[in-house]
Amino acid sequence: MVIDKENFKNDYIEKLQNMFAEDAVDASRLHQYFALGALIKDYCSKAWIKTNKEYGENKGKQVYYFSMEFLVGRLLNSNLVNLGIKDICVEAFGDLGINWIEIEDIELDAGLGNGGLGRLAACFLDSMASTGIPGHGCGIRYKYGLFKQKIENGYQVEVPDNWLKNGNVWEIRKENKAVEVRFAGDVYLKEENGETKVVHENYQSVRAVPYDTPIKGYKNNTVNTLRLWSAETMEEDFDFSSFSQGNYAKAGEDKYSVEAISQVLYPDDSYEKGRLLRLKQEYFFVSAGMQSIMKSYKKMDLSLQDFHKHVAVQINDTHPAVAVAELMRLLMDEEGLNWDDAYAITTATMAYTNHTIMAEALEKWPVDMFKKLLPRIYMITEEINRRFCNEIYHKYNGNWNKVNKMSIIQDGYIRMAYLAIVGSHSVNGVAKLHTELLKHQELSDFYEFYPEKFNNKTNGITHRRWLLNSNPELANLITETIGGSWIKSPNELHNLMDFAGDKNFQEKTQVIKTNHKIKFSNYVMSNLGTSIDPNSIFDVQVKRMHAYKRQLLNIFNIMNLYNQLRDNPNLDIVPRTFIFGAKASPSYYLAKQTIKLINTLASRINNDPIARDKIKIVFLENYGVSLAEKIIPCADVSEQISTASKEASGTGNMKFMMNGAITIATLDGANVEIFDAVGKENIILFGLTSQQVIEYYENKKYRASDLYDSDIRLNTIVNQLVNGFLHSNKMEFVTIHDSLIPHNDEFFVLKDFDSYVRAQSEIDRLFRQKSTWQQMAIVNIAKSGIFSSDNTIKQYAKEIWKAPAVKIKL
Repeated sequence: MVIDKENFKNDYIEKLQNMFAEDAVDASRLHQYFALGALIKDYCSKAWIKTNKEYGENKGKQVYYFSMEFLVGRLLNSNLVNLGIKDICVEAFGDLGINWIEIEDIELDAGLGNGGLGRLAACFLDSMASTGIPGHGCGIRYKYGLFKQKIENGYQVEVPDNWLKNGNVWEIRKENKAVEVRFAGDVYLKEENGETKVVHENYQSVRAVPYDTPIKGYKNNTVNTLRLWSAETMEEDFDFSSFSQGNYAKAGEDKYSVEAISQVLYPDDSYEKGRLLRLKQEYFFVSAGMQSIMKSYKKMDLSLQDFHKHVAVQINDTHPAVAVAELMRLLMDEEGLNWDDAYAITTATMAYTNHTIMAEALEKWPVDMFKKLLPRIYMITEEINRRFCNEIYHKYNGNWNKVNKMSIIQDGYIRMAYLAIVGSHSVNGVAKLHTELLKHQELSDFYEFYPEKFNNKTNGITHRRWLLNSNPELANLITETIGGSWIKSPNELHNLMDFAGDKNFQEKTQVIKTNHKIKFSNYVMSNLGTSIDPNSIFDVQVKRMHAYKRQLLNIFNIMNLYNQLRDNPNLDIVPRTFIFGAKASPSYYLAKQTIKLINTLASRINNDPIARDKIKIVFLENYGVSLAEKIIPCADVSEQISTASKEASGTGNMKFMMNGAITIATLDGANVEIFDAVGKENIILFGLTSQQVIEYYENKKYRASDLYDSDIRLNTIVNQLVNGFLHSNKMEFVTIHDSLIPHNDEFFVLKDFDSYVRAQSEIDRLFRQKSTWQQMAIVNIAKSGIFSSDNTIKQYAKEIWKAPAVKIKL
């Protein structure tokens, strides 16, 4: 489709008039935005219809990416960029007297995710569309998302994230595609005409209604679909009699119970009702998604025996692992296949991505809860486990210890990661180190049993969102320097290596970075009232708040610097602005106290004349994709300081390096591969290795108290948490204090402290050498192309899904 500025203006004015009976001058900003979104959707619609038709007629393999999260961020800019009309749109709006910046800011981030898991899913959808892979997303349309974070008196306060308050211009409700999902009830088997039939009675019915969002590929005709399911009551479930009698609460009771399923992301699972709701959510979108896939497949008039040749289902983490049993249910109960055929098809269809080695993140469900809520699914899971345990028993000559270690159902719990492994043909980690840890540590028994299933697919990011869209000034400079083919072939960013030492190119990249820092400084002043120096080092740690990600280690370095400045106000350091952004899970007290500690320390340091010209701390509330797009282009230093062996991959590390930040890192997750790519001269490493961490856990020889006693810096800092130094209640941070000393510092904050401080000193030294620093930044940009999710998706498509690209012709 060729769209010039005049055509665009005419189309836009007509759309605005048809939707709101207003012209461009008089329309509200909200109406202007909605008309633009609707027009963009119109531009995509012909290709969207053609894409779906081509997939159906082609009968090739289609990929369905099942994920609890899709952190897509704002879609306006990315859709304009992918259509290739961003500049035309901005110029047209200028002609019409419409403020483009104000229009951009109207769109709210979609409340569909929390952190890296959801952002990865969003990047993968973009890359599937842009590389022509027939791929669709399947998830939940959360009404309120995770939560909107407010900071009040330094504390995190959670309020509803009402991101749908004005509607969502990008989605289309597909009423005719709704399906029924069944919970609870009684299940039994009966003989009928010589066949065993499954009977499910007295169940609760929930209506799953899909909302489809187009996922436009970059400058091609592919438009894939993100399908999100909303929970509604069945029409006949409204208690009209109670309502008529004035008993409104009773009449609406079932409605509210059902709609709760798609209200929030990750309900608080520290209590039973929250856990039950989360299990409901997981089965709800999995069952709805699998039923939808089955209906689409049957329309193609293909044999069910060939289902796996045309359908690939990727289970993103353990949340959708119940898909294994749900596909078995559909194939057996609805389609009449026998167990062996259904199981062969299921395992050939399913593939599982593991995102963590941390035990608490590998989901387990109590048998009693699972059995009561999902009786038929439990029967199938139990039978999968019985047959699997029988295999283990025979392979290992009656070794019951092996059986107990690997059993899907054990000690009253169903281990969902084990179900996903047993029921899939592929199990992948998300970074080379992570995959090796899975194979030889956490899942070693399964790797020994199924070595052919395990493989690595290092995570990636879409360079169109995180460079072309977020940092257009740098993107334009790159295109002027090496040409524009890198946008479709990101590995060509490597050609920037020829300019890493070029003084002129260095100066241009530095000017772009400085301009972003000035813009961000203005943003901080207008939103927080805090003045920060754009000439200071912008040292950034933005990610989910968790003890293993070690925001606390960062804080301790800041406290150490502050203590040094109090002792010597003339200390020669490059001014540093420490920028944090993170949400803590509502029930995670230690994480919430860490946020309070950051803000308390910021209040003290930012108001102390001794330190405030050399150190500033900024905590940005409600961190999300749009905020990341402001922060990442201006960062000088990227903090990737998780305890080695704990981070599966990380993708923030890739976004920062792509925008020219220098990484300070442990050799954890994808940091290892970044180190391999850029070399030791272009990354700052510190701390224990993953093997050293594992050895400490195994030999139990680590004593945090020894470091506390022997290092005066640590002794001072740890004491300052509880001695009133921070001008707060002495007991305010006792939980953090106790996590380090009485509870022996599980994530080795004290152990890595000295190495981290020395690494930070190295940053100070290098930043003073402007040419050296800028050369390091350019090397990072040049080497970042290999971490494009386009590359990752091509590997998934070739090695796991066996799904070739399809070129859509209009």
